[in-house]
Amino acid sequence: QVQLVESGGGLVQAGGSLRLSCSASGRTFSSYVMGWFRQAPGKEREFVAAIRWIGTGTYYADSVKGRFTTSRDNAKKTVYLQMNSLKPEDTAVYYCSAGRSIATGQDEYDYWGQGTQVTVSS
Repeated sequence: QVQLVESGGGLVQAGGSLRLSCSASGRTFSSYVMGWFRQAPGKEREFVAAIRWIGTGTYYADSVKGRFTTSRDNAKKTVYLQMNSLKPEDTAVYYCSAGRSIATGQDEYDYWGQGTQVTVSS
């Protein structure tokens, strides 16, 4: 069982930066891969990035590669999504998740945070 609490959303101007945080808890949280998804109104949920608790592997969607960076702090049991050079099309509710592998399909992620709104103005 994994519990996830997400924070850090807000309103920023295009070209700005924002960092999302996702704190994990539960006795088995380290067995999971952490993923980031986003969903804009009227659109399907979209994979953004993923990171393992151990090792160096990360994965990014093409739409955010080079602009977003996901990282972790194992001592704090927290993963981060650093979002730079934000664009209006990045506007969405962002969700952190815990899954069985670094995968783009949301069905592979078993636990979800509550979501945080990111709005990028033009």
